[in-house]
Amino acid sequence: MHGQPPVIIEPYESAWPKRFESERLLLAPVLAPWLAGPIEHVGSTAVPGLPAKPVIDIMAAVRDLPSSIPAIEALNHLSYCYFDYRADVMHWFCKPSNLDRTHHLHLVPFDCPLWRDRLAFRDRLRTDAATRRSYAELKLALASKHRDDRDAYTDGKTDFIRFVLEAIDMDTADQR
Repeated sequence: MHGQPPVIIEPYESAWPKRFESERLLLAPVLAPWLAGPIEHVGSTAVPGLPAKPVIDIMAAVRDLPSSIPAIEALNHLSYCYFDYRADVMHWFCKPSNLDRTHHLHLVPFDCPLWRDRLAFRDRLRTDAATRRSYAELKLALASKHRDDRDAYTDGKTDFIRFVLEAIDMDTADQR
């Protein structure tokens, strides 16, 4: 995606959950024909106390990607712009434009690995202060280093996220 905005991390803002809920109420009736599960607040704005890019990340559960293709056009009415980013695992949108983003929307098949991983990572950050602090430090360092390269910023978080998800898997296995 050309012409992307810079990566700017801001302190946590208590209004982010309210912004999510307002958007969820707009999205629910538009996405109703394709929803197979909940509309979730994900990403760093969903974690109290975590610094983040001030963009509300939303993940909506659909049955599958092929049957939810008509949602792409339906979301135009809410100013969502579709991009074929990671089109093999999701339909990805930003609002209101690529350069001025207030929201990201990810239509993801319900209960697929991506769905489960995003929720597990969010929930670990919400409940584990040490992991949350480490992730905040990493994000700030990456944003400083890759201010004008969103892909490098995102890629720089991959190993940390994978490590946390592996730890969650081990914790789950230990509880069996």
